[in-house]
Amino acid sequence: MLAAAVLLLLAAGSASAHGFSSVVYVDATSPERGHVRTVLGLEYDLLVVSAADAENDDPLFRQGTAGFDDGDAKEQAAALDAHAATILAYVSKRFGVLACTPTRDGGVKIGERDGVPYAFLTLDYRCPRSGDAHELRSRLFPDAEGYVRGTKTIVTYDLDLQTGSASLDEKHPAFSTHQSRLEQYRQFFRLGAEHLYTGIDHILFLLALIAGSRRLREIVLAATTFTLAHSVTFVLAALGVVHAPASIVEPVIALSIAVVAGLYLWRIWRRGSRATELETLGSGHFGLDSAGWARLAVVFCFGLVHGLGFASALGIDRAFSWTLLSSLFVFNLGIEAVQIAIILAVFPLLALLRRRAPLAGLSATGAMAAVACAIGLLWFLERVST
Repeated sequence: MLAAAVLLLLAAGSASAHGFSSVVYVDATSPERGHVRTVLGLEYDLLVVSAADAENDDPLFRQGTAGFDDGDAKEQAAALDAHAATILAYVSKRFGVLACTPTRDGGVKIGERDGVPYAFLTLDYRCPRSGDAHELRSRLFPDAEGYVRGTKTIVTYDLDLQTGSASLDEKHPAFSTHQSRLEQYRQFFRLGAEHLYTGIDHILFLLALIAGSRRLREIVLAATTFTLAHSVTFVLAALGVVHAPASIVEPVIALSIAVVAGLYLWRIWRRGSRATELETLGSGHFGLDSAGWARLAVVFCFGLVHGLGFASALGIDRAFSWTLLSSLFVFNLGIEAVQIAIILAVFPLLALLRRRAPLAGLSATGAMAAVACAIGLLWFLERVST
């Protein structure tokens, strides 16, 4: 348990630090045959340091960093526009449409995603030998640069009479607009799975649920409630029906970890060694007592917020279609697959420990909850203050 606590604390430090990973967003359309128009969303400060380093442009680094420190969107856009050649050289070497020539269209616009400044750059590609399909490639912000690792490029496209989305990374840097539906689903399943098992905050929330579950029935109902709640807001947010700023979503996700873990710590403080036993008073449907029902209500409410966090990983801005809806469903299946795997790996061990050595089981789950609660509060304070 001490080793687990240390690992979780280390994870807390790395998860809150900037530069752990990044997501590039690309919207690709075809206004006419032989013409591909792409709008790229790139993390502003990462673009500045990466392009300045790769193209040996110190003035860009100084001007761009000053704009980031000041938090002035106009100053940031001016810095990138003043060094447009450097930015275009960096991006075009690492992103492109095969056999097409890029040109920059208009100035850079500055926006925000997940509470982080993003630069939005429009590139037009002329494709003299345009066929029935286009191949897009992305190696933006590779691990070798040393600033981030595990960069993903999320592409939404309306090209060659095909619409869809794709996830590119270092292992899968390219895709064709005529990719099969099965391949598209495979990418979305992998993206959903990776989003959960690399999302320390979501994993900590799940561990807090597992630690506070007294019976198999409780963890099954809690996981089902969480799934239903986050599935609703995930789909609605990804389709653009609902929206909440990251400045609200991210702190609430951190708070959810602390609250769910804190509920179990409160039960331990109030009931002591009987904390893992059901209270006979108020037991009803599904064999839950009043504490169990209250816990499900809390999980459902926080699950709605987690769904907004899952949706932000996709950055899809497309009108509703059955193809998009099915892709979102497969993304959600990837999330659930990892969630079930974690439950199957952790809960049986805790249940066995509780049965063989009740005091040790109580201590172990209490320690898990205490670590999760502390990290959740730390993240909450960090995210509120930034």
